[in-house]
Amino acid sequence: MAKYPFYTKLAHVLVSLIAIVYISIIGQTVLEPLAFALLFALLLLPFAGWLERKLKFPRSLAAMTALIGSGLIVGSLLFVLLGQLSDLATDFPAFQAQLLQAVNEIQTWVAQTFHIDNSAQIKYINEAANGALGKGTVVLGTMLLSFSSLLMFLVFTFLYALFILIYRRLLYNAVAGLFDDSHSETVSDAVNQIRHVVKRYVSGLFFQMLIVSILACTVFSCIGIKYAMLLGLIAGIFNIIPYIGIFSALLLASLVTFATGTPADVLWVVIAVVIIHAIDSNIVMPKVVGSQVKINPLMALLALVIGEMIWGIKGMFLSIPILAVLKIVFDRVDGLKAWAAFFGEEEIGK
Repeated sequence: MAKYPFYTKLAHVLVSLIAIVYISIIGQTVLEPLAFALLFALLLLPFAGWLERKLKFPRSLAAMTALIGSGLIVGSLLFVLLGQLSDLATDFPAFQAQLLQAVNEIQTWVAQTFHIDNSAQIKYINEAANGALGKGTVVLGTMLLSFSSLLMFLVFTFLYALFILIYRRLLYNAVAGLFDDSHSETVSDAVNQIRHVVKRYVSGLFFQMLIVSILACTVFSCIGIKYAMLLGLIAGIFNIIPYIGIFSALLLASLVTFATGTPADVLWVVIAVVIIHAIDSNIVMPKVVGSQVKINPLMALLALVIGEMIWGIKGMFLSIPILAVLKIVFDRVDGLKAWAAFFGEEEIGK
C-alpha cells in the first residue's frame, strides 16, 4: 500500500473538509431535516420495535404511532409555551413602563457620574431607536419567513423519520454493501455503536431538559417570579445547547424578570440559575447523559461554533452528536485513528 507524504495527506483532508462544509451549506434545506430525522428515528427505534414485536403492529403503523406520539408530546410543550408567551404579551405596556423608568434612572446616574446632560443622551438613544425602528419591517418579514421555514422543516423531518424507520433494514444493507465483505463486522459494530450512543445521548438530553425545567419552574415559583413556568421551560430547553444555552436562558430570564419585577428578583433569578446550572453540570449531566459521548470540552466548543456558523441554532444542537458519530467512525478506521484522538477525553492520572 502506497504511503503518501504528510503534506499530501493534509491537502486531502483540507479539500475534504472544504467540500463537506460547502455541501452542508448549499444542501442545508435537505440535510438539516434529514439529520434531525435520523436522530429522532434512532431515539424512537426501540419503541417502534417494541410495537412490532409485542403488539404485532405492521412496520409502517409502528413507525407512524411512534412519531405521532412524540409529536403530541412536543406539541403539548409548544402549546404551553405559546400560552405563556401570550400572557407575557398582555404585560407589554407594563414592560415598557418598567423599561422607561430604568432608562430614566440610568440617564440620571450617567449625568451625575460622567457629566453628560440628558439631552445628549436622549439624542443618542433616539438615533439608535430610529435605526432599530427602520429595521422593524425587515425583522417582521424575517420572522414570518422563519415561521414558514420552521413549518416546512417539521413536515420534512416527520416524513424523513417515518421513512427511515420503515426502511431501516434496507438503508443498513445499502450502507453495509458499500464496503468489502471483510469489513462487514467492523461496519456492523460501528453502526450498532452509533445507534447506541446517539440514542442514549438524545434521550439523556431530553431527560436532562425535563429535570432542569422542573427545577427551574419550582425555584422560580418559590421565589415568586412572574411567568415562572415560562422562564423555567426556557431554561430547560436552552440548556440542551451545551455551555452557551444556559447563559442565554439566564440573560432572557433576567430581562423578563427585570421588566416584571424588582432588581432583587433579578438577583434571585441569577443566583437560582447559577445553582441549577451547578447541579446540572455536576450531578444531572454525569448521571443522566453520562459518558456516552466522550468528547473533550475544547472540541465540543469548536463544534458548537462551527455548527452555528453552518446551520445556526440547529447546527449547535446537532454538532455534538455528529462529532460523536465521527469519533466512532474514526476509531474504527486505521488511517483516521489519529484524528479520533483529537476528539477524545484525556484520562485523569495519565
